Amino acid sequence: MRIVNRFPHLSAMVAFIAVFGLTHCATARAEGRIHQKGIASWYGNEHHGRRTANGEIHDSRLATAAHLRLPFGSKVKVTNRKTGASVVVRINDRGPYVKGRIIDLSESAARDLGVLTDGIAPVSISLLKS
Repeated sequence: MRIVNRFPHLSAMVAFIAVFGLTHCATARAEGRIHQKGIASWYGNEHHGRRTANGEIHDSRLATAAHLRLPFGSKVKVTNRKTGASVVVRINDRGPYVKGRIIDLSESAARDLGVLTDGIAPVSISLLKS
């Protein structure tokens, strides 16, 4: 108790380090690990040119994707669990809103994963370091 009274900024500094230090460590441990497994789908051509949830214009030629919870701008490695093919995408939209699906890919990303023909594929996604 006396130490806190003698150094009033000490408790604030300890709290700051505890909160931000632990958050950083938890994030670092999560990066590169399998974040989620499920089904990927891809945006149809009707989405090209429309606004995404973060305000960008959707460009089907770019490697972008929609995810329900990951922060906008997150880079994610998506791996097709059937073929082993993978692609890195940037999250710029929300969705998919279909049960069992975990990520909605742009046409370009879907092509790289081999998802275009079937429309869906089993995938795993891992968060990459920003």
